[in-house]
Amino acid sequence: MISFKHVTKAYNEENIAVNDVDFTVEQGKIVVLLGPSGCGKTTLLRMVNRLESITDGEIIINGENSMDLDAIELRRKIGYVIQSNGLFPNMTIEENVMLVPDLLGWSKKEKRERFTYLMKLSGLDPEEYGKRFPYQLSGGQQQRIGVVRALAADPPVMLMDEPFGALDPIIREKIQDEFLQIQREVKKTILFVSHDIDEAIKMADKIVLLRDGEIMQFDTPSEMLAHPKNEFVSQFFGKDRAIKSLSLHTVKDLQGIIGLGEVDDSIQDTKTINVHQDLRNTLSMLMNQEADQVIVTDDEGERIGSITIDLVQKYLHFEIKGKLSVSQEG
Repeated sequence: MISFKHVTKAYNEENIAVNDVDFTVEQGKIVVLLGPSGCGKTTLLRMVNRLESITDGEIIINGENSMDLDAIELRRKIGYVIQSNGLFPNMTIEENVMLVPDLLGWSKKEKRERFTYLMKLSGLDPEEYGKRFPYQLSGGQQQRIGVVRALAADPPVMLMDEPFGALDPIIREKIQDEFLQIQREVKKTILFVSHDIDEAIKMADKIVLLRDGEIMQFDTPSEMLAHPKNEFVSQFFGKDRAIKSLSLHTVKDLQGIIGLGEVDDSIQDTKTINVHQDLRNTLSMLMNQEADQVIVTDDEGERIGSITIDLVQKYLHFEIKGKLSVSQEG
């Protein structure tokens, strides 16, 4: 758990980067720091592992005041992932991943077991990739290794500073999905900086929306989209908030609320998706005319129905009326 208690960072009287910030990242949850450039989100993140000093207030990490801990020991207990991945080019992938466990004096057997487990968890073969160097991996693979390295010493807390921002949209979405799958297993407490609204909605259990170093709203993505607390929050998320909210719901949700349509085999222009696909991507397929009909399959690959634009619009109407507590006002 990470608790910010009235935290302020001031470089001088006129330059206050973070002003009286107060919120808590609950254990095992992902909180995303979101906001325009210069709003203080990266400064706030870097104060957790003391890469930035605190002018006033306290940051409590799992019951301990961060200022009471040795800075080096503190950083070894916190996983840190940055946009450029930070891998050392002259070290193999295994050496990169096992850097902190090596500093902590883990045995060779412990390090090997941990490396094998994490590589398999991330979908990379430990035997195939362990002896390679970073330049021999794609950008997406390097970013995955950056995440694996942050998990290596099994830290209870992770800091992630726009970790997927340098990747192209298709690879970024795939790695986001993979990371969320890993998080479901490892359940780390994560503070995550992003400038991307869609990424924040997808990744966060809660979002901290910042402006000029102050919190505008701290809430779940669905609540923030449904009930923005002020005009800034409303404008930041845009008038298409109800459309954005579709990324929080899956085809399975639609099936449970209003059901699926019958498959029309006479329609040739079709796409096939899994029942766990999010509704925003599904609607995008239909609106971009990638398909006239989207066929839905279950986890065994069996066809269970279809979706059209009209069906998604009907579901959206249920949301607007409050069936799923999301409004399109504003």
